[in-house]
Amino acid sequence: MMRRLDSQLVFDIDLAKSQSEDNPAYYVQYAHARMCSVLREWGGDVATLREADLAALASPHETVLVQKLAEFPELLARAAQEFAPHLVTYFLQNDVAARFHTYYNAERFLVDDERLKRSRLALVAATRQVIANGLAVLGVAAPERM
Repeated sequence: MMRRLDSQLVFDIDLAKSQSEDNPAYYVQYAHARMCSVLREWGGDVATLREADLAALASPHETVLVQKLAEFPELLARAAQEFAPHLVTYFLQNDVAARFHTYYNAERFLVDDERLKRSRLALVAATRQVIANGLAVLGVAAPERM
């Protein structure tokens, strides 16, 4: 699902079995598991994050991630219209998981500032949902632990 339907298939069994960032499925699944871990560590009710004040999100990592998440419905519709699952795969790997991993390494989520913490956790929860939905469309599991 990484290539257009009309492109030549080259299957690398070693890559498919690898548990590294070189394996796109593992990389995206690992991002999902990381998000689940952050939310588990927080220990709160994710449903309450719907009221979070997203105006507190100000870092460039947050801005870009929010923009990418907003593109998901349109991208999914385009992928369905064009019979192009590779668009979803690319989006999940490069636009969402890669940006989340960068964000995860750059910022702390469980900060003392309650408003900022809830905003960041809301972004984590939204990102997790987009990845889970995208993986479901592709028929790939979204594990909560890895």
